[in-house]
Amino acid sequence: MPDLAGPLLPWYLAARRDLPWRAPDATPWGVLVSEFMLQQTQVDRVLPRWHAWLDAWPTPADLAAALAGDAIRAWGRLGYPRRAVWLHAAALQIVERHGGRVPDDLDALLALRGVGNYTARAVLVFAFGQRHPVVDTNIRRVLARAVDGVAAPGPPNARRDLAAMARVLPRDAGRARQFTWAIMELGALVCTARTPACDRCPITDRCRWLLLGRPATTSRPARRQARYEGSDRQARGRIMARLRAATTPLTEDALIAGAPDATQARRALASLVRDGLAVRAEAAEASQTRPSGARPGDGADEPHPCWRLP
Repeated sequence: MPDLAGPLLPWYLAARRDLPWRAPDATPWGVLVSEFMLQQTQVDRVLPRWHAWLDAWPTPADLAAALAGDAIRAWGRLGYPRRAVWLHAAALQIVERHGGRVPDDLDALLALRGVGNYTARAVLVFAFGQRHPVVDTNIRRVLARAVDGVAAPGPPNARRDLAAMARVLPRDAGRARQFTWAIMELGALVCTARTPACDRCPITDRCRWLLLGRPATTSRPARRQARYEGSDRQARGRIMARLRAATTPLTEDALIAGAPDATQARRALASLVRDGLAVRAEAAEASQTRPSGARPGDGADEPHPCWRLP
């Protein structure tokens, strides 16, 4: 097994990005928030939201005392807003079960809403300095090339991927933590998916893929990203923008007004309700909303469904 830590650690100390959740004073809560936000989202988009979130809710108890709708509004356009709902639910669980402190136990973390195997292990390593293998997309790619000699990793497999990372992980917990950041940074900045900068890589002399002549992967076609324009995701985004901006509940007609496909828009609203991102307003709240052009006595004062953030 090649020694990757030897050349990677000094490279990391010289080339690393200045990310606040990696700072010595980063709290476990700050680390947990960063892991939620970084799922399928670029670092540059996360940074301003992370700072704003920690300014508003510096502890789990602060977020737990707020409404889920406040969390959704603060999430802004990071995408996949269910993460905001899950993070709010996790904050409530942390307060109820752990006295407001992010737990430092794998099973306790996995029991939190929205926390999966990667996030739980990442929090243990990055927030508490424990030694665990952590594998994300960048790490999988570096291991596939440097150790296995292939251009791209196969489909994710938690047991296989964690075992592969464990084999190259330094035994010392502090060194292992820094190595995890380093190999993750290498995949993000140098050993990228499409255009790896092998001329800038600190492990070229022990990368099996490079030593084999950088063979291409032909076993499976490149995965195409789903189109956003005209998709259900775009329809959901339009409705979420109106819900975030609204000060009173909105009718279905108001939420889907102007949609290019009304059927798709209604389907998007139904999915937001299922995901807990929109809830039906109580009668007293709904009475504040009157259909456009309605007059007293024409049925406008009768209860009709209106929607708001939770």
